[in-house]
Amino acid sequence: MTSPPPLILGLISDLFFMAPIETTARALGFEMRWIERGDIVEAGAPHARGPGEPLSGRGAAFVRQVVEWQPALVLVDLSNDALPWEVWIASLKSSPATRRIPVVAFGPHIDLALRARAEDVGCDVILARSALMRSLPEWLQKHARRVDAAALEADCCAPLSAPARDGIALFNRGEFFEAHEALEHAWNAEPGPARELYRGLLQVAVAYLQIERGNYNGALKMFLRQRQWLDPLPDVCRGVDVAQLRADARAARAALEALGPERIAEFDRGLFKPLKMMDSADP
Repeated sequence: MTSPPPLILGLISDLFFMAPIETTARALGFEMRWIERGDIVEAGAPHARGPGEPLSGRGAAFVRQVVEWQPALVLVDLSNDALPWEVWIASLKSSPATRRIPVVAFGPHIDLALRARAEDVGCDVILARSALMRSLPEWLQKHARRVDAAALEADCCAPLSAPARDGIALFNRGEFFEAHEALEHAWNAEPGPARELYRGLLQVAVAYLQIERGNYNGALKMFLRQRQWLDPLPDVCRGVDVAQLRADARAARAALEALGPERIAEFDRGLFKPLKMMDSADP
């Protein structure tokens, strides 16, 4: 299966910058997407800045959109007053589901107050417009996170570790707390990039556990967080049908959100699907 090109998300509305950025990004093998105005993503709503994923307020819809897109880099024009970039970047960087995504901001070189605001909300790199545009290919290549697909594919061909097999067996029996414990041991012990399979599995297990406990917010946060680990994986990794797992987790999350926190007790436990193995030695 061919992986899609890595995505760069631009929070930019000025065509003077958009055109050369898109041309350069595509020449380097990136896809570009743009959010030019705040109302494209969400309407105005109260926002409380704090740790963890925002599940409501002005930053929540933006974080959920970023989770869906999983960009390799976010570019921010600090002069774009058409969107609430301070709220959005603060939310992005406070959320464990998105805080690893690098954010490169640019603006007028003489506006030190604007630079300080960008630093305060967590922008990783802040550049003068001229500096960014002068060396645009170098900045994009330096800061965009690219998955080493070949290394990941090779590591996914290795067998499951013993703790991982135990964790999957527990998961498939619906013992989600114990599955989480075993998979966390497997993740901590694994040196290669396929270890993120185990991290994604354990977060899905925790999401299901939180649903059983009636914790809507806790479950939704885990569904958001697992995407960064499972999305980059090939469709089969260590014998696990990752494509099916991703589909099952999406279906469970959609059902959870349709019910809302008030009706979580009505969640259909039949959506806790067992992990499908693509080899003959199912745990």
